[in-house]
Amino acid sequence: MVALGGGHGLYASLSALRAVTSELTAIVTVADDGGSSGRLRRELGVLPPGDLRMALAALCGDDEWGSTWSEVVQHRFRSEGELHGHAVGNLLIVALWELLGDPVKGLEWVGRLLGAHGRVLPMASVPLDIVAEVEVDGRVSTVRGQVACALTPGRVQSISLVPENPPARPEAVEAIMEADWVIFGPGSWFTSVLPHLMVPELARALHDTKARRLVTLNLAPQPGETDDFSPQQHLDVLRQHAPDLPIDVVLADAQIVDDRGALDKAAAAMGARLVMSDVAAQDGSPRHDPRRLASVLDEIFLQKR
Repeated sequence: MVALGGGHGLYASLSALRAVTSELTAIVTVADDGGSSGRLRRELGVLPPGDLRMALAALCGDDEWGSTWSEVVQHRFRSEGELHGHAVGNLLIVALWELLGDPVKGLEWVGRLLGAHGRVLPMASVPLDIVAEVEVDGRVSTVRGQVACALTPGRVQSISLVPENPPARPEAVEAIMEADWVIFGPGSWFTSVLPHLMVPELARALHDTKARRLVTLNLAPQPGETDDFSPQQHLDVLRQHAPDLPIDVVLADAQIVDDRGALDKAAAAMGARLVMSDVAAQDGSPRHDPRRLASVLDEIFLQKR
């Protein structure tokens, strides 16, 4: 299994998938320019480590070792000084990158320390910036940076990457080509899910792989990025950025779909069948419940759904 994305959405996907398979690879966006990751990126010129750290934390086991290390790498310092806001895991990852000189080897060492159930790879070999075309009051302007895209008061129309045509990590391309399933989402649609399709070698692998492709839809629109987006609009945007990419399955929570026919039509336009199930957390928050999501994914992979 290969899961694509970043941040909290990928964390939810990996938390479910690690209960389904032991052969799991996360391919993570590297465009974060805010918070601890942004500071380390600007100061040291490294890949932003935050989304990579979150993916590793999601792959930690449920035993004492895994749960403890998951808390450690996610812990943020609170102070009045320079360390304020830095996540322990970010510093650990960057330290290993400096010592080993290889981002993938560094992440492998962190994964071994954490006892991670799977591996984590950056999607590109260089840090990226997301550039978005944003419509505000009928006028289209350009914003640059993941934070700016996420917080824009307008509606994002499309994205591109800087540098243009960035080099993919060869290990990520290989993982996609060898996968049985590739999972897109959930997550921030324009800043976590779609960027993978802007990296030419990854996009080509996603088209050429013999793996089946599954899209897990979000449970709610994201303020700024996807205000007022319906589930089918998420698929329309994905198709806009990758018109020839076939999708096999679209998974949606039954409670968020107001127009089953429209979503069926949008899924069919990509070659996919729609699976609807209750996968949201029972507390009413817009979060996927890992156990519910794992159960449905397992049935899909075994062709029971």
